[in-house]
Amino acid sequence: MKPLPRRQQQVLQATVRHYVDTVEPVGSQTLVRRFGLDASPATVRSAMGALEQEGLLTQPHPSAGRVPSPKGYRHYVDCLLPAPGPAAQQLDKELAELSLQWAALEDLLQHLARRLADFTGLMSLITRPQRGEPRLKAMRLVSSGDRLLVFLVESAAVTSSLNLRLPEEGAGQLEALERWLAEQLEQPAGLRGSSIPWTSLPPQLQPSGAPLRRALESHNRRRNRSAEGALTMGLAGLLGQPEFSQTASLRPLLQLVEQRPHELLNPHELLAPGGVWIGAEHPDPALKGCAVVQAPYRAKGGAEGRVALIGPMRMAYATAQAAVRSVAARLERLLS
Repeated sequence: MKPLPRRQQQVLQATVRHYVDTVEPVGSQTLVRRFGLDASPATVRSAMGALEQEGLLTQPHPSAGRVPSPKGYRHYVDCLLPAPGPAAQQLDKELAELSLQWAALEDLLQHLARRLADFTGLMSLITRPQRGEPRLKAMRLVSSGDRLLVFLVESAAVTSSLNLRLPEEGAGQLEALERWLAEQLEQPAGLRGSSIPWTSLPPQLQPSGAPLRRALESHNRRRNRSAEGALTMGLAGLLGQPEFSQTASLRPLLQLVEQRPHELLNPHELLAPGGVWIGAEHPDPALKGCAVVQAPYRAKGGAEGRVALIGPMRMAYATAQAAVRSVAARLERLLS
């Protein structure tokens, strides 16, 4: 989007701040009076009209003032976000004094999720550190009667094995299947289990390849199950927001948080612009009325988790962004 004139920048910033604080549409006179804008109400009204034409502001009712649109919030986050205030700096200082005094990772994550929710009044969510799908370096196939033993090598220190039933017609295919798999794994970086190009498996190897593919997919699901889920805090704060006063508007969000938290924070490997999704930018329709502010953290061994705040689009983005980044940075230092 093209840069806004300075006056329109000021008016958009002031409109966002007013709506975050009051949940009320605002007119030009209020903006001039409250924020001390160096312009007449007529000039500010003209700027608001121009912002509305650009789709950055909207007017809920003909006689009402204006409120930010999702596009307006996006421009605000990308181009006009102010520096975090003293409260965010105090949180960062508090987190810097946090040490590994916790008996378990779960206690640490719970403490940080609660502190994040208390600090912002939003719902906080921290996912447990989770390693990605195994990046396979080698696979060995060994038959044992009607069973197939599969040895998976990710590195010199990380191996695992599978034991599955081998169809009778696949017994004579193992040598050729192992050669085909070795060819796929010859790429310098190796392949993730689910990215093996099974569609190019020769038809004559399907009897042995198909059960192996299903076994690998099941193995990867089981492997990650223990790390699935997330710690959430701040539901009461979310319920107190006017946007979620109706149960129907909150239910889809809660179902997503409870059942598929990793899709909420990083669905289909998509990255949020600047760590922030606003409204319909998120692929899941459950979040069309929400904003998600997130930051990743890494633990020892390359496992990755996410720290996030979920709330209405009308949120203090500078504070929320600074808070999740502070928590993520401290987690990374403690767990690496």
